Amino acid sequence: MTNSTHLTFRSLAALLILLLSSSLRAEGPHRNRDNPNVSDEGEGTYPIPYHLPTVAEITEQLQRIHGYLDRNTPAQVIDSKTKKIITDFTNPVATATLDHTEANFYLLAYEMGVVYSGMLKASNTTGDPRFSEYTQKRFQFIADKLPYFSAQEEKFHLGRRNAFHGVLEPLALDDCGAMLASIIRARLAKVGPDLQPVINTWSEYVAHGQFRLTDGTLARQRPQAQSLWSDDFYMSIPALAEMGRLTGDKKWFDDAVKNALQMSSRLFNKELGIYTHGWNANNPDAPQFYWGRANGWAVLTLSDLLDILPKDHTGYEPVLTQYRALLRGLCQYQSGSGLWHQLLDRNDSYLETSASAMFVYGIAHAINQGWISPTTYGSIAQSGWAGLTTKITPEGAVDGTCVGTTFASDPVYYYHRPANTYALHGYGPMLLAGSEMIQLLKNPTIDIQVKLRTYHYVPRDGGKTDYREHK
Repeated sequence: MTNSTHLTFRSLAALLILLLSSSLRAEGPHRNRDNPNVSDEGEGTYPIPYHLPTVAEITEQLQRIHGYLDRNTPAQVIDSKTKKIITDFTNPVATATLDHTEANFYLLAYEMGVVYSGMLKASNTTGDPRFSEYTQKRFQFIADKLPYFSAQEEKFHLGRRNAFHGVLEPLALDDCGAMLASIIRARLAKVGPDLQPVINTWSEYVAHGQFRLTDGTLARQRPQAQSLWSDDFYMSIPALAEMGRLTGDKKWFDDAVKNALQMSSRLFNKELGIYTHGWNANNPDAPQFYWGRANGWAVLTLSDLLDILPKDHTGYEPVLTQYRALLRGLCQYQSGSGLWHQLLDRNDSYLETSASAMFVYGIAHAINQGWISPTTYGSIAQSGWAGLTTKITPEGAVDGTCVGTTFASDPVYYYHRPANTYALHGYGPMLLAGSEMIQLLKNPTIDIQVKLRTYHYVPRDGGKTDYREHK
């Protein structure tokens, strides 16, 4: 069977799953269940479940996603030629690889770094140990199989064809940054084995191996020389910050802050309040395209950095100011379905899941941390989550996520990137968003009021509200 035939079958399968899951979840139009007056002529109907979610509902949705990921991220080695599971690890064979064929996800992908972190957060938020066990099991697998794939490389010199190539010899931030951050988080949470050798390899690459501009900003030499990608916010800065937390060495924090602010100076459009996907030193005035997930990576990064950065660090307030500006900008692009568009400022582009989940997480987390006002942003996070729930299939798959996307120079490319359940980028952000929404619902400093057919997140110490003039 040819590769093109495999792709055709996979594409057809993805389409069937998408159509089936969409039909199963097509329950609209929705009425607001929090309005007891079913004959209220002033109450509209909605394309999403526009109501206050419960902790139990969100927990069940997260558990469903966990189940889907657990079934589709097998921690096992197979023979790429025979497709049989390998159980004898005494002598390496050249055809040994990880089982990530068809719908199975690659457990060393950068997207998995977000999944592992999301699982840790979900476990902490829900109290369900199955989430952290997902991360523990796969990190143990990495620790156990690293010697085997190292021996395979020594014997056969496979290079990038070695399933552990990104662990043995990282050649890009995608190989290591997001994964490094998740491994350090697991270590500090005492989840999984000691992966210090991997931490050493990956931190050395992020700090000294990746190409940088002359001012020290982490960059790439593609698609043009001296290019910045907004994706690299997350592929580098959380790892640098986590190394600062792990080692206590201020140099890691300094590098993280420098990159966050210097990337922002080139990529952030202050007038629109959002990030362009990329920037070229040799063509800085090129047209800009405001891809959703690029902004999502920035949201996760700035949020993670503020969580870890000491508050007395000179970069804390500038990073916080930048984060607030970004969230303010993003919220003005939210659609009427609660989700955000593939190209944020172009509402004829499709609604995209992974970016929307990142935004919901970032907004809810910023509220819970006291960085932004719940009054202004609480209902935005809630309606965003309502939109996201329509993207979770009965099996726990997350659909509507854009596949991997390069830094491109024309809008047609972004408009027509496929979106499906096989795109791993949506799963980790969905776990993060749901977990943070649970914390928002439980936040003891906020009173969530249902008034005038909508939702008001009122600080409990903000004074008494009065609706007497409204009947």
